[in-house]
Amino acid sequence: MTYSYEFPRPALTVDIVVFALDEDDLKVMLIQRDLEPFAGQWALPGGFVRLDETLDAAARRELEEETGLKGIFLEQLYTFGEVDRDPRERIVTVAYFALVNLEGHKVQASTDARNAAWFAAGDLPALAFDHERIFDAALDRLRSKVRYQPIGFELLPPKFPLRSLQHLYEVVLDRELDKRNFRKKILSMDVLVELDEIEKDVSHRAARLYRFDKKKYDRKTRKGFNFEL
Repeated sequence: MTYSYEFPRPALTVDIVVFALDEDDLKVMLIQRDLEPFAGQWALPGGFVRLDETLDAAARRELEEETGLKGIFLEQLYTFGEVDRDPRERIVTVAYFALVNLEGHKVQASTDARNAAWFAAGDLPALAFDHERIFDAALDRLRSKVRYQPIGFELLPPKFPLRSLQHLYEVVLDRELDKRNFRKKILSMDVLVELDEIEKDVSHRAARLYRFDKKKYDRKTRKGFNFEL
């Protein structure tokens, strides 16, 4: 039986703010649009939701299609529904933010994007649509959440020195942290495993490597443990 709706329905899209970390900056993945509107301008990866898929599935599909990234941390952020946010028609978008470790992830543009590239979060080009507002909301969420959930480990390789972990928090929070206090705090949480390994092929003194123990973190959380930095 076909049902006729009394009111017109807006289109639905997903947009994804993808964060990564390099030696100096927090990075954001952008795609250069190949289609109108805003052809040639930089934008967040994303696209229209199909009738037969969930929002999460649409976000993961669009991310892989437009950038080649898959199997990464992805979380719903917020819904943006201003009436005039898209010049084509009435479009509501559900925004996501994603975290990725740059090692082992090759970025590639899709057929509807001229290019896909990483940009420093503090030096983005003008963005299409309302994507600057979406990016600002995602950055605020990341800076808030990284302090009370261990999502920051998604930006690091599986094995890392404490120096890299501190650098991650300094870059994301945009402020310096006291080395002694940071290490004392993170080690007291007992969610890191000290490995019998050190850094290799580095120009400075090789440091001990650690890994995040998610199973231990989950067990501690069920008992009321709070991750807070």
